Amino acid sequence: MQQQLMQQLERYLDSLGEEERIDAINQFRLAIHRHSPFQDQPVDCVLWVKQENVSPNDYNPNNVAPPERRLLQKSLEADGFTQPVVAVQRGRARYEIIDGFHRQELAKTKNVLKEQLKGYLPVTCLRDSDNQSASGMASTIRHNRARGRHQINAMSDIIRELVQLGWSDEKIGKELGMDSDEVLRLKQISGLLELFADRNFSGAWTVK
Repeated sequence: MQQQLMQQLERYLDSLGEEERIDAINQFRLAIHRHSPFQDQPVDCVLWVKQENVSPNDYNPNNVAPPERRLLQKSLEADGFTQPVVAVQRGRARYEIIDGFHRQELAKTKNVLKEQLKGYLPVTCLRDSDNQSASGMASTIRHNRARGRHQINAMSDIIRELVQLGWSDEKIGKELGMDSDEVLRLKQISGLLELFADRNFSGAWTVK
């Protein structure tokens, strides 16, 4: 039964044009994912998404130096994509990047990669519960910090925005993997008085 089903599937895919075949493969993967014992793991379902439907976020504090960028390009050209772009879905066919901005950027701008990928990107999506803006920012930071790369000024801007969205220091520390001192230092860099509105300060010393 299984072998017969596989033969039918192969005949069906062979009968399709390239774009139709990619769409069909995505639909089959989604159907398998819905029945997978690992459906709570994003990597269980990697889809091929048109590059123009994948957009960067506007808060990523990750920065890659030119030597690492060249090495990443060489790796993608020689070895292919071994890691999908991590995204959240915004609407029916729009995807916002959580992790993989530099892979996406190289895939869109380098001719060899554009030809290899046929105008598509491998994308895996976070669960629907993670699609809120603040949670998306936290996911991006976790991915960046796990690799030890982030820009301090951009991080402080994100801390400021999370505070303004109502996140406590304790929640920020828990979600971003920071201790209380690190959260405090990043708030100090932002330098906004409202970030410290919940703190009590001692009176100033005066000289008589």
